[in-house]
Amino acid sequence: MDKKADAQVESSQPAAPHPTGQPVDLSVLRAEIDRIDAAMHALLIERSEIIDRLVEVKRSRGAEAGSAFRPAREASMMRMIVDRHRGILPLDTVEGIWRVIISTFTYVQAPYAVHADLATGEAAMRDTTRFHFGFTVPFVAHMGATGVVAAVAGSKGDLGLVPAFAAPGTGAWWTALEGENAPKIIARLPFVERADHPAGLPVFCIAHPVTDGAVTEVETWSLHVAGWTAQAARALAPLAEVLAVPDRGLDGAALLASIPVGGDVGLETVLAALRASGASVRSAALVGSHASRYTHSPLAAASKAIPLARG
Repeated sequence: MDKKADAQVESSQPAAPHPTGQPVDLSVLRAEIDRIDAAMHALLIERSEIIDRLVEVKRSRGAEAGSAFRPAREASMMRMIVDRHRGILPLDTVEGIWRVIISTFTYVQAPYAVHADLATGEAAMRDTTRFHFGFTVPFVAHMGATGVVAAVAGSKGDLGLVPAFAAPGTGAWWTALEGENAPKIIARLPFVERADHPAGLPVFCIAHPVTDGAVTEVETWSLHVAGWTAQAARALAPLAEVLAVPDRGLDGAALLASIPVGGDVGLETVLAALRASGASVRSAALVGSHASRYTHSPLAAASKAIPLARG
């Protein structure tokens, strides 16, 4: 092992514990903090070297160009990080640090930009974008989801962020995802939801179809229906999350239905509920998928961290 490696290993070794009750010099604690900071930086450098090797392997195998975004892996990583966190460091800080690390290293593998729809609120969307993708990844603003989808479609590997809720004046932007080679919904952010999330605006992440690393816990379907009524909306409420806008006539609607996979409910259940409510389905197209919504409860996490009293 060379001197540089020896130094890194030595610097990462924790200081010997002090006997209980013995005063500790502040300089010792600060030196311990410096050791940890140096070790973290060394690990980031080591991570970058591994990413460099990963890029070379992909290039040698003729891997397709495009975004290196892996929604299934990222969702799993963020859930584990949030669930195992403990201590006085705010969870927001920990999640934000890892989002920047992951997104920046993804950018290093295959440069991309993030296109965001600011029409429903610039501040909230900017906060969401920067929290999840940092400041290294270029940010491109659009006033409307249609522009975001078009920009992603015309790019090599860019991502798009659009609100995952029905906003006044927005059209059925998801119909532009219906073509086989059109962009698709590949994620729903944030990966981990909580009541006090600093970037909790629910958004869909859009990209070119992901061939490796897609997550299919929830499928998103574009549905065109006739006879859309309040009764039809109530029939779907317990089955799927639905965005609905007027479409093709007074009683028509374009729906974006997020349907869980692997349970008792599926596309056929949703279609049957629509027909039973008096609506008819003109067409149905799969326009993406994403991880199921994952909610973190601070109280539940705290209870796990508190040891049971004995005796």
